[in-house]
Amino acid sequence: MASEFDTALPSIRQVQTLIKEAIAVELKLVTGDLLTGKLGWQDQNCICLLDENNQPITVWRQAIAYLKPKK
Repeated sequence: MASEFDTALPSIRQVQTLIKEAIAVELKLVTGDLLTGKLGWQDQNCICLLDENNQPITVWRQAIAYLKPKK
């Protein structure tokens, strides 16, 4: 059984704000790869990053080292 998606967590709310406001982000993976784009959606396991061509990239949360808004 999958765990409940806890929208009360600050990290979930922060990502949701980035999605709603369509803010470009930098997403660094534990492999050292750096991805940029806008967030499309999130669930308890994954985040969808939309690249510069609006192509979706599904990233497992456990693969993310950090996520930050681009300035």
